[in-house]
Amino acid sequence: MTARLAEIWRYPIKSHGRERLGGVVLEAGQALPGDRKWALALDGAEAEAGAWAPCSNFARTSRNPALAPFWAQTGADDTLVLTHGKLGEAAFRMDDPAEQARLLDWIAPLRPEGQPAATRVLKLAGRGYTDSDFPSVTLCNMASHAAVEQQLGQKISPLRWRGNLWVEGLEPWAEWDWVGKEIRVGEALLRGVERTDRCPATMANPETGARDVPTVMALREGWGHKDFSIRCEVIEGGEIAEGSEVAPA
Repeated sequence: MTARLAEIWRYPIKSHGRERLGGVVLEAGQALPGDRKWALALDGAEAEAGAWAPCSNFARTSRNPALAPFWAQTGADDTLVLTHGKLGEAAFRMDDPAEQARLLDWIAPLRPEGQPAATRVLKLAGRGYTDSDFPSVTLCNMASHAAVEQQLGQKISPLRWRGNLWVEGLEPWAEWDWVGKEIRVGEALLRGVERTDRCPATMANPETGARDVPTVMALREGWGHKDFSIRCEVIEGGEIAEGSEVAPA
C-alpha cells in the first residue's frame, strides 16, 4: 500500500487551538506555515517576540490540560477565531495590542490556581515557537497511533499528539526508520531529524480538557520509551495536500 498524507494540522497559537488544512505550501528551513506563530508568555518568562525560546516560557497543555479543547480558524489580516468548550467563540486581531490584551483576559479563567498567568502575546512567523530548537514539522504515523490504542485497550483521538502531518499506509513505527533520511511529501522534501519525546500534554482529552489517558505510561510499558512521531526539517519547499504520496526519497 502506498503511504499517503491523510491529514494536515497547524496550531496558530502554541497550545491554544488546532486547525486542519486541506493543503499548504512548505518553505525550506521553516515550520509549517502559520504553525505556532504565536505563543502566550508566562509572567516572568525570559522570552521575546521574534526569537525562539523553550516551551517552559509559555502557557501550554502539559501544565494546563484545560487548554486542550481549543480550536482555531485563521482569517485575513492575522485574525484568529478561537473556540473553546467552556469559553465559547471569540475573534482576535492578533497584531493589535488591545486585542492581545483582550485575548489574555478571555483565557484567564482557564489558568490553574497557583500557576503563573500568561501576560504577553509573542509572535515568531516562519520559524514558529515549535517545541524543538529548530524549525520543525512533526510527522505522525496513523498505524503507530493504532498501536498505542491497542496498548491502552481503548480508542483515543489522534489530536492528542498535536502533530502536523499524519501519514497512513505505513507499518507501525516505520517512521523511526526515516530519522536521518530524506522524505518526499508531495512536492516538498523533508529530512527526519529526531524522534519526538512526549510529555503529559498528550494525556489531556482534546474534547474535554481532562487528563484521562496515561499515554506516556503506555509508550513506556509497551515499547520502553516515551516517543511518538518524528520531527522533520523542510529541505526543499513545495505544495503538499491531503492525499499526497509520502515515501523515502
